[in-house]
Amino acid sequence: MSFPLLTVTAAVPAVGAVLTAAVPAARRTAAKWLALLVSLATLALAVLVAVRFEPGGARYQLTESHAWIADFGVRYELGVDGIGVALIGLTALLIPFVIAAGWHDADPLETSSSRWRPTQGFFALILLVEAMVVISFEATDVFLFYIFFEAMLIPMYFLIGGFADRAHSGSDENAAAQRSYAAVKFLLYNLVGGLIMLAAVIGLYVVAGNFSLQEITAARAAGTLDMATNTERLLFLGFFFAFAVKAPLWPLHTWLPNAMGEATAPVAVLITAVVDKVGTFAMLRFCLGLFPEASKWATPVILVLALVSIVYGALLAVGQRDIKRLVAYASISHFGFIILGIFAMTSQGQSGATLYMVNHGLSTAALMLVAGFLISRRGSRLIADYGGVQKVAPVLAGTFLIGGLATLSLPGLAPFVSEFLVLVGTFARYPVVGIIATLGIVLAALYTLVLYQRTMTGPVKEEVRTMPDLRLRELLVVAPLIALLIGLGVYPKPLTEIVNPAVKHTLSDVHQKDPKPEVAVEAKNREAAK
Repeated sequence: MSFPLLTVTAAVPAVGAVLTAAVPAARRTAAKWLALLVSLATLALAVLVAVRFEPGGARYQLTESHAWIADFGVRYELGVDGIGVALIGLTALLIPFVIAAGWHDADPLETSSSRWRPTQGFFALILLVEAMVVISFEATDVFLFYIFFEAMLIPMYFLIGGFADRAHSGSDENAAAQRSYAAVKFLLYNLVGGLIMLAAVIGLYVVAGNFSLQEITAARAAGTLDMATNTERLLFLGFFFAFAVKAPLWPLHTWLPNAMGEATAPVAVLITAVVDKVGTFAMLRFCLGLFPEASKWATPVILVLALVSIVYGALLAVGQRDIKRLVAYASISHFGFIILGIFAMTSQGQSGATLYMVNHGLSTAALMLVAGFLISRRGSRLIADYGGVQKVAPVLAGTFLIGGLATLSLPGLAPFVSEFLVLVGTFARYPVVGIIATLGIVLAALYTLVLYQRTMTGPVKEEVRTMPDLRLRELLVVAPLIALLIGLGVYPKPLTEIVNPAVKHTLSDVHQKDPKPEVAVEAKNREAAK
């Protein structure tokens, strides 16, 4: 039996979570270092997965398959394609930065109790989320995927509701109430989506007789599994609804601003840069793979919803007074671009969407973590409470600017490549949709530059006059993210080589080919006329 690399990659953070939670109450620093070391070990395993993955090889590689609940056709099946490899790498890369950025976020305000261990719990929950997200990217059994798709809601609920953002502008009671509201709203929205998906998962088993993604797609390709049109559409809607809530897609997005606004900055990064990517990833793997005809049937409506997300999210970001909620609404706009690329049904669009998942994770992490450092110094999330920060903390202001420029997809930074591919791929098949989507670029420049102007430039406010610049730990968190944003913006080839073969397989599932450019068609017609 070959080494179960995928299982180990998911098991290491899960075991690390248990060990971190078991650290004695008085050993908070030891718990932090243990969690960081476990996350670095997971990153090393993710790198090994990427090294062993062969882009030109089989669609799913490093596969594992074991009987689990044989009577119901449930198997423990894992495998990764290029898209899964890229997102596992993103997850494993970001978790060490999340841990380092939140180094003091869960330190207890009172040390009188020897039983209460918020620090251990905080870092254990982060590692537990990482384990569940990683195995979600690996699972090729639909039921196995569903279990972890839903299970990750529990640790996220406690991370949002149990650990305070200490920059809340209201009273402690009001802050606790808003935090509880945000956590419950997050849980209820996603549970409703998950329950609808469960009904669709059961329906899929009734139709297909098993839960294996590879077996079902192979049977559909061979013509031995024929779903009735209405059945396929209903099953597709059940899966897509759950993924659209997780993504989040308008109008199912309203939980995200509350969750990101009330959570600590590292947990906000965990939500939008890591957990939400499971939704868009699942659209590619399961919606298009299992229900190709229904995916094409639903495409016009989904494109409209994606356009609304792009424009609506950007417009609300422009009007925000809260820094963290601004980043949340900007993320809604960005997820609209990702979903637009997926359902454009072109190789450029889907490659761009996958790159967008990675690059959005990097850019949002950089911007949100620097914003968290800024907020922790001033004790306020309100934009109006800042001004002139670049004069007293130039390194903080500079890193904030780079994170913001990446968010607006400035050429030379990684998100530009992905956004450009999404728009090109969309325009090739749906030119009107592509034109409208470019409005999101204009609005992104507006909300990002206005945010920087109001917080970093102008007269120095008295409350920020003594604000310290980034410390060494904070620089070690931000600098690698900025380096990656620049590096992948200049040279994205390492990612595209991994992703493109998987995209071709996905397009093959839905029986789509890239439309020929009109110029080439016209030239061919002229040649034929001669």
